[in-house]
Amino acid sequence: MKTDKFLTEKSVGLLLDPDKADDSTIRRTIKIAVENNTDYILAGGSLTFKGIEQLIRTIKNNCKIPVILFPGNLLQLTYNADLILLLSLISGRNPELLIGNHVLAAPYLKDIRSKLISTGYILINCGSRTSVEYMSQTEAIPADKPDIVIATALAGEMLGMKLIYLEAGSGASRPVPSEIVKAVKENISIPIVAGGGMRSGKDIENSFEAGANMIILGNGVEKDPALLAEACRIRDKFRKK
Repeated sequence: MKTDKFLTEKSVGLLLDPDKADDSTIRRTIKIAVENNTDYILAGGSLTFKGIEQLIRTIKNNCKIPVILFPGNLLQLTYNADLILLLSLISGRNPELLIGNHVLAAPYLKDIRSKLISTGYILINCGSRTSVEYMSQTEAIPADKPDIVIATALAGEMLGMKLIYLEAGSGASRPVPSEIVKAVKENISIPIVAGGGMRSGKDIENSFEAGANMIILGNGVEKDPALLAEACRIRDKFRKK
């Protein structure tokens, strides 16, 4: 899968974290993803003690949906994903997550550069402290400071990043405000991914309408498969516009 075809239209991604579900639950969730024509499956998480290789193997054995590695740490690196988000946590000031881990990973990744997508990862405070904040030892940008979010996204683009990921965080009480997504979209020319805190079709529609190229739903889809179905229906509506 070539990176130049990534996010050429509105899309829906499903994030699977092996630490939050057992194998049978993951297989059921993959089945839901297939039934609803989900565009991508992201593999990874903030901790991921369980093997990422096993998760990717399970995904590939059960569907043909492209797999995107969403690495939470260096232990999650693998050649076997179709695409890899090379995440730099540009909303924080932890040097290890800005460049340190990337230096360590570079020799491992140098032969699969065609799979890499340099991603400016921006964590936004959407109502509760998330595992991303705790594990990264950084503070999220307050949701009422859109000017800081915009400047951070602009800096990411100017530094050569190919994607901006606006993250409310797993377990967030609400999604990234659509006003922030819209403001960022109006100021940058690279694609935007929005994830975290989406619990309704309205949340998803608002994010797409504001300019998100891709929305991410998590393991909770297994408990509420209707949300993934709704997300894909809304995606299809935007594609027809």
